[in-house]
Amino acid sequence: MPLLSLVQAVNDALKLEMRRNPDLVVLGEDVGRLGGVFRATAGLQEEFGPGRVVDTPLSEGGILGAAIGMALYGLKPVPEIQFADFLFPAMDQLVNELAKLRYRSGGQYAAPMVIRAPYGGTGKGGLYHSQSPEALFIHTAGLKVVVPSSPYDAKGLLLAALRQPDPILFFEPKRLYRSQRQEVPEGDYTVALGRAQVVRPGQALTVIAWGAMLHEAAVATGQAQAQGIDCELIDLRTLWPLDIGCVEESVRKTGRALIVHEAPRTCGLGAELAALIQERCFLSLEAPVRRVTGWDTPFPYALEQDYLPRAPRILQGIQETVAFQA
Repeated sequence: MPLLSLVQAVNDALKLEMRRNPDLVVLGEDVGRLGGVFRATAGLQEEFGPGRVVDTPLSEGGILGAAIGMALYGLKPVPEIQFADFLFPAMDQLVNELAKLRYRSGGQYAAPMVIRAPYGGTGKGGLYHSQSPEALFIHTAGLKVVVPSSPYDAKGLLLAALRQPDPILFFEPKRLYRSQRQEVPEGDYTVALGRAQVVRPGQALTVIAWGAMLHEAAVATGQAQAQGIDCELIDLRTLWPLDIGCVEESVRKTGRALIVHEAPRTCGLGAELAALIQERCFLSLEAPVRRVTGWDTPFPYALEQDYLPRAPRILQGIQETVAFQA
């Protein structure tokens, strides 16, 4: 099998599905001749032409509005928003129109599409190119939210998402675009949506993460193992719909939970996870549910590494959670 980076795996998935489905159309800023700012769509316009790989004006509301119209008329649009931060100018189209079409039409209409967006902090992108807005869209009924953490999952999850009948936000951690390579099958395969993965089995503590922070959590759980703390690490992969069964089973076994995400702490997905764990696993808990997250500030430029919940901060959270005494 070829060794692919995450961005190459995304590109491969798009090519495969465009060959399979002639109604699939990619659109966005610089996705055509340039191949996308991160080259995720490189080579697509050469193979499929400008009618299926469309360079749009710089207008996120226009991109999503056009994509909604395409989907309603039977196409399968895949709009790329250049950075997840740029979804905010398109919030009305995304939240008030796209997410509600199936509901408002009584199930008569749907707008199947996958909105791809690089997200998260890396390379000192500062406050307008580094945000993690997943919680805002999880809060919106009618949307699914997916975040891969490896090249294998990126291709399999994207292919699965491209075959769904409803809108999906596919957040690609740009910190991982070229930071690792992994064996990825050349042909067609899917990774089921709504299924978490136990990356590392353990007994002492459940650590829950996704995207780029999964790798920070993996480093921290490895360091904890060297100190005799046997952590179970879960990669959510699909943030919504959430695989709460996997989380519940793990926390009932370990009695402790720690959640890692780089989005701000307040009202992040970690807060919802903590509430669900408390509701479902209260009698099994031996310590309060812990969150290790980004800070409740704009994403900083110079202090990027201090903002991100990196392995040393996660390890400290693991140690303190395991040491807790009622």
